[in-house]
Amino acid sequence: MAKPIIAIVGRPNVGKSTIFNRIIGDRLAIVEDKPGVTRDRIYSSGEWNGRAFSIVDTGGIEIDGEDEIMKSVRMQAELAVEEADVIVFMVDAKDGLTHADDEVAQMLLRSRKPIVVAVNKVDNFNRHDDIYEFYNLGFGEPIAISGSHGMGIGDLLDAAVSKLPELVEEHYEDDVIRVALIGRPNVGKSSLVNALLGEERVIVSHVAGTTRDAIDTPFERDGQKYVLIDTAGMRKRGKVYETTEKYSVMRALKAIERADVVLVLINGEEGIIEQDKHIAGYAHEAGKASIFVINKWDVVEKDEKTMQQFTTSIRDHFLFMTYAPIVYLSAKTKQRLHKLLPVVDHVSEQHALRIQTHLLNDIVSDAIAINPPPTDKGRRLRINYATQVATKPPTFVLFANDPEMMHFSYERYLENKIRGAFNFEGTPIRIYTRRKSDED
Repeated sequence: MAKPIIAIVGRPNVGKSTIFNRIIGDRLAIVEDKPGVTRDRIYSSGEWNGRAFSIVDTGGIEIDGEDEIMKSVRMQAELAVEEADVIVFMVDAKDGLTHADDEVAQMLLRSRKPIVVAVNKVDNFNRHDDIYEFYNLGFGEPIAISGSHGMGIGDLLDAAVSKLPELVEEHYEDDVIRVALIGRPNVGKSSLVNALLGEERVIVSHVAGTTRDAIDTPFERDGQKYVLIDTAGMRKRGKVYETTEKYSVMRALKAIERADVVLVLINGEEGIIEQDKHIAGYAHEAGKASIFVINKWDVVEKDEKTMQQFTTSIRDHFLFMTYAPIVYLSAKTKQRLHKLLPVVDHVSEQHALRIQTHLLNDIVSDAIAINPPPTDKGRRLRINYATQVATKPPTFVLFANDPEMMHFSYERYLENKIRGAFNFEGTPIRIYTRRKSDED
């Protein structure tokens, strides 16, 4: 099931990024004491009282800002508001209630979303008069917080999480492969859905961003059941809100979370751009099986070297996803379309593959014998045994004498040996090193 979304919004320089970092427990957002540092939406995951959620930090909203950067920031914040389940409206106790706060409040009122007002920079929690004026915003009781001191964050999360929607269980059977299509607008996601279904089930337009919401489409092929989760750009009130360089990431995240296999669509005619790497990275970080689908291959001018050159380019740009197979096709002409679903079946099986413990330990032991772990100040990492603890993605734990001695390069070496023995094509794998306890 998709995690609900909490968006942090407000005018510039009220401390949104500091609170975002406090919630996720990391310094992911840039924190600098001047307006306009956070221009794009930043996403991460959080959990509070057993409720998992996605959280987004937005740039400061200036309603009257007319330069192109401010327009872009406002557009990104509006997208975050539209996608969010709960909005944290951040204001500044030291500045008091400003005209700009009132303008942002009017925008949030129109969203009809649950809203929690967070009054930041309350240095003395005994001074409740610092927050009384923010009742005038009309969103109920404000929550006093201090991002710099980390005070009041629990109360804020209590209030925000209490307004999240109830979880709705999905009712797909275990043997159904859920396939998400992600990519920049106008790479052909809806066209590929229609081609796979063999009918016009999704409206296709040449205008980037015409699919408003994720659409689940079940179908069956050769006895295997699938659900296609189509995501695309957004239109609102007739206006295309995103250019081909901007992608509604929260919608993609929702689709990725619910998927077993992610199809990362790339426009073969336009080639690879930086945004493609960001989009693919979300699938990788989520631990999903993935396939690169190079669409519009019919219009690419080709010779006998074109496909190999494009494959090399994919591998060079996506070094973190060398495990993902590549399928070249045309959704429009259905050229090579028949090759896609067998690859989906294969990577889905690999994603759910479980290795017997004794076979895994044989491979790890052989790898250690060929290339022993490096030493550190005379001490050597000693790996006692390995076990697989999860699938989707395949996840392994190595029990060792000192986990801190595990270098990422040696971990990568062991991953390559495991892949060499068991393949795991199309899926990331996770390896964790834990200290061997006396009871083990």
